[in-house]
Amino acid sequence: MKKIILSMFTMSLLIVSCSSDDDATPSEPLGAYEEGIIVSGEGGPSSITFVSEDLMTSENQIYFNVNNEATGVYLQSLGFNDDKAYIVVDAGTITVVNRYTFEKLGTISTGLTAPRYIAFANGKGYVTNWGDPYDETDDFVAVVDLTANTVISTIPVGNGPEQILAEDNVVYVSHKGAFSTNNIVSVINTSSDVLTTTITVNDNPDEMLVDDNGDLVVLSSGKPAWTGDETKAAITKIDMDTNTVSTTLEFSDGEHPELMMYLNGNLYYNLGSSVLSITDDATAVTSTPLFTTAATTLYGMAAKDDRLYFVDAVDYTSAGQLFIYDDTSYSLINSFNAPVVASKIYFN
Repeated sequence: MKKIILSMFTMSLLIVSCSSDDDATPSEPLGAYEEGIIVSGEGGPSSITFVSEDLMTSENQIYFNVNNEATGVYLQSLGFNDDKAYIVVDAGTITVVNRYTFEKLGTISTGLTAPRYIAFANGKGYVTNWGDPYDETDDFVAVVDLTANTVISTIPVGNGPEQILAEDNVVYVSHKGAFSTNNIVSVINTSSDVLTTTITVNDNPDEMLVDDNGDLVVLSSGKPAWTGDETKAAITKIDMDTNTVSTTLEFSDGEHPELMMYLNGNLYYNLGSSVLSITDDATAVTSTPLFTTAATTLYGMAAKDDRLYFVDAVDYTSAGQLFIYDDTSYSLINSFNAPVVASKIYFN
């Protein structure tokens, strides 16, 4: 399918009032970046790309195009809450925008040190922070007042807090270990903003999701061989009622998956550029790929409806690529240019 580059929308479209609900009524005009795929890139420089849900149009540099300013150095992640998107930049700033127009609304610029990911629970934002990546004792989760866009408190946690996932009034934090290593998931009560417990998993936990059985699923990549202390990667399931490990599925030596996604009872993970899958009731991981993506450097993946999405960081200096596959035939549906060091995929 021929790619069509989306031209700039008129200013009147960009400033149009948008519904805070995902589904606008027929009388309400859609925001320029509603109903589509958002791809963020870590950069040099960092940027954000939009692809329409029907895959007919795309636009690179959407934040810059709307606000005439860059997103900042090393864009780590985005978070979405109601009608707002939060752009988390490692340098220590979170930019708040309207998620449908990407018009800048404000910034959170104090109280953050090497922020990584943001989640939302109990009317507040929760941001993982490495602190000084070389100091294993100063890491924390910042609690954000979403009305004032200010950090109102901090919760000390273990080294290298990474991804963060909210479930009801609890947030779970995977600890990849920053520039070192770690093997815990922190559990925070958002009513009291207190760290209640930590759960031990395999080394270098990162990606998390909740499966159809209501279990928290954690992917730990393990220590790679080049460290001289290789450990096994694993998929761990955690019972969120008891905050205990219910299942651990370990990989063979030398297998270190880093990415994970979930769709219709199937858990997908990667080994290099290949994609593998197990069902909810699997008792072991598989080493047999479903297919191999076109990515040179597979750096992120996500799933929605009947499509599987992958981003390619290529050589970490050139423009990235977004590849979209059918979830049944595993055939390539389309591809689009993506930001430099494309890493995260979201659905707006």
